Amino acid sequence: MHPPPSDAAILAIERPHRDLLTYYLLAALVVPPAFPVMALVLYFRYHTMRYTFTDEGISMRWGILFRRETIISYARIQDIHLRANFVERWLGLARVLVQTASGSSGAEMTLEGLKEFEAVRDFLYHRMRGVKDPSQASATALPSEVAGSDLAAVLHEVAHELRETRLALAQRRPSASDHG
Repeated sequence: MHPPPSDAAILAIERPHRDLLTYYLLAALVVPPAFPVMALVLYFRYHTMRYTFTDEGISMRWGILFRRETIISYARIQDIHLRANFVERWLGLARVLVQTASGSSGAEMTLEGLKEFEAVRDFLYHRMRGVKDPSQASATALPSEVAGSDLAAVLHEVAHELRETRLALAQRRPSASDHG
C-alpha cells in the first residue's frame, strides 16, 4: 500500500490520468453509429481538460470551440462525493463531485479521471473545513471572542448597550420646559 499523496502532490495535479481517454473511447463504443463523433468530442475534451488547485480554491477548464472554466473557492464547497461506475473502477478511476450551495441539485464541478480520488476528496474536505474553522481564520476576521460566540447574541448585546446609552443621554439633556 502506498502512502497517501501529500498536499503538494495534490496541488501539482493539472491533468486527468491517461486512462480517462480509454474510458471515454469505451463509452463512445456504446453507441456504434455515433462513435466517430462522440470519440472526437471526448478526445478533445480529454486533451483540453486542466485542473488547478491553489491555496484559495480549485478550477477546471476544458474545450476548444466553446471554452468552459469553473472556479470554486474552498469556502463555497458544501459537499464532496466520489462516484465510479464498473468501467471506471476497472480502470482505477473515479469522479470527484464538488457541490456548492448554488441552487442546483447536481455537482457544480466534476473532477474526472483521477487515480488519487480519495486523497483529492480528503484534501478538499480538509481545505473546506480549514476555511470555515474560526481558529484558522485570518487576522482580518472578527476578534476571537466574537468569532467563537453566536453572532446574533453579540448583536443583541450591542443593541441593548446602544439603547441604554441613548436613555442615559436623554436623561442628561435638559428639557425645553426647564428653560422656560
